[in-house]
Amino acid sequence: MSTHTSTVIDPTLLAPNRKTLAQYQSQHFQWDCQDGVATITLNRPERKNPLTFASYAELRDLFVQLRYASDVHVVVVYGSGDNFCSGGDVHEIIGPLMQLAMPELLLFTRMTGDLVKTMRACPQPIIAAIDGICAGAGAIMAMASDLRVGTARSKTAFLFNRVGLAGCDMGACAMLPRIIGQGRASDWLYSGRSIGGEEAERSGFLNRLVAPDQLLTEAQSWARELAAGPTFANGMTKTMLHQEWNMSIDQAIESEAQAQAICMMTEDFNRAYQAFVAKQRPVFQGN
Repeated sequence: MSTHTSTVIDPTLLAPNRKTLAQYQSQHFQWDCQDGVATITLNRPERKNPLTFASYAELRDLFVQLRYASDVHVVVVYGSGDNFCSGGDVHEIIGPLMQLAMPELLLFTRMTGDLVKTMRACPQPIIAAIDGICAGAGAIMAMASDLRVGTARSKTAFLFNRVGLAGCDMGACAMLPRIIGQGRASDWLYSGRSIGGEEAERSGFLNRLVAPDQLLTEAQSWARELAAGPTFANGMTKTMLHQEWNMSIDQAIESEAQAQAICMMTEDFNRAYQAFVAKQRPVFQGN
């Protein structure tokens, strides 16, 4: 068990690999960070918080930076007003895409896929707080999050086939079946229908249902609980949940053995053990 709290680390190692992002200045959404919990608020309520080329790119780049953030431990994604996200902006994205050739279209679809990749690659658990419309790319962002809190009035729709596109957008055919099962995912992706909050919770897509006026409070409270826990170990859990999709059982068991041994070298593990011993000591002394 490691207790190397006084180890001097070369600053040239730390400089490129640790960032502070609590004071990040966002351009295309709201960003707030308190006590290790960052809240991203999609803030175009008059249009149900759609994404643009610029917001896609900034979100992708921010999640890349979060991989190195030392002061952000959990991320909440939320939509202002009464909606989460209506997907790509019809006027600012869909219209211009109609004018592009294949190479430029591929630039766009790869950029959107990279947002999902970076959300999965950052070590911080991501909690999506979902109210109202959660459609298209908004549904994908919710899917790519680790945990989802929603309301009964939320409406989630993977509506790509309703606009003449395949349901296999941004990893949906790989990820959604793992969350809700192959049969339900097939229904949602083939139909593009709107899924109410109660059905989404029964299906396992939503972890919790709360009243609309409690949504952000509940998501941030849950985030603070996670941020107060073993953050390195939480990051390792997220990594294993993601990586083990492509592993056999034997490979997964070995990977988890290595991950757990690494966690046993952390101060979080040491503190937890010392706290346990302290709680048990009066019992032992009384015998």
